[in-house]
Amino acid sequence: MAITVYGIPNCDTVKKARLWLDARGIAYAFHDYKKAGVRAEQVTRWIEQAGLDRVLNRSGTTFRKLADAEKADIDAARAMALMVEQPSLIKRPIVEYPGGLLVGFKEAEWAVALG
Repeated sequence: MAITVYGIPNCDTVKKARLWLDARGIAYAFHDYKKAGVRAEQVTRWIEQAGLDRVLNRSGTTFRKLADAEKADIDAARAMALMVEQPSLIKRPIVEYPGGLLVGFKEAEWAVALG
C-alpha cells in the first residue's frame, strides 16, 4: 500500500501520526511541505475530496496572522493559493493512501482506513 504523509516534522500531531504508523509497521513516504512545498493541484484535489473546512487550518497562528482582507469571504481558489504560498495553513497531517485521504490524526479513523 503506497501511503504518503504530508506535514511538518516538528508538528506534534504529525509526530503522533508517524509514531502510530511506525508502531503498526505501516510503510509510508513523508513529504515535508515546509521544505519541499506543495503543488496547487494537490491542494485542489484535497479540497475536492475532503472539503475546504477540513483542509484549511483556521485555528493556527499562520491563519490568525493573515490580514482581515485575506481571511474575509475566503473561497476554495483563494484558500488554495494561500496554502501553496504558506503550507502551514494546511491541516496536519494529510495522508494520501490508495482509495482515500485522511486529514488530521484521529486514531479510530486511521485504524479503519489503514488497519
